[in-house]
Amino acid sequence: MNKYKAAIFDLDGTAANTLENLAFCANTVIAGYGITPAKTEDYKYFVGDGSRVQMLRLLTYKGRYHDAGDEPFLEEVFASYLSFLAEHCADGVVPYDGMPELISELNKRGIKCSIFSNKPHKQACKVVSSIYPEGAFACVLGQKDSYPRKPDPTGALLLAERMGVSPADCIYVGDTNTDMKTGKNAGMFTIGVLWGFRDREELEKAGADTIVSAPAEILDLISPGC
Repeated sequence: MNKYKAAIFDLDGTAANTLENLAFCANTVIAGYGITPAKTEDYKYFVGDGSRVQMLRLLTYKGRYHDAGDEPFLEEVFASYLSFLAEHCADGVVPYDGMPELISELNKRGIKCSIFSNKPHKQACKVVSSIYPEGAFACVLGQKDSYPRKPDPTGALLLAERMGVSPADCIYVGDTNTDMKTGKNAGMFTIGVLWGFRDREELEKAGADTIVSAPAEILDLISPGC
């Protein structure tokens, strides 16, 4: 018997390995402004709170954003990034090992799955459709102006409503403190994953209900004894 009825997954760093892509897109854009690229590993800490915050962190790290006086430059670079991302967001993106199998098995067991991301909505949908079969997810929800970005729970609660489940019957799976806070704020059981962008310490400090090292471990939590 299933312990939970639905699962919401973060995208970047959880359902999809997008690190190389995020670094490529952002580094390509800032190169056009004469800024040297950041290391791919650095992007693990730039991302997670939306594309604008990602570019803010990147420009701050590169010494090109200091205060509100630099807002016009940030907005220009951010707009350029969104334009480039729209065309290249799925380039080189792959699912993490074991994730397609996990989603397939959850669907077979009648557990509805959805994606909730701080990536712009159209790009989130494009990435998911490029690496997962049609119908793998009941819903895909990226960042829109109509609701706040994570860790606000509005989007997660909307997904639970669309899947026809209560928050208490849903797990929330992600790789960052933002994800754990989102799930907690929505009243869901939070699962932190170690194959993504952040480490165990961050997930524990954010109050993850449990932490897993491989997708298959989630099956034992959501459908014990199956």
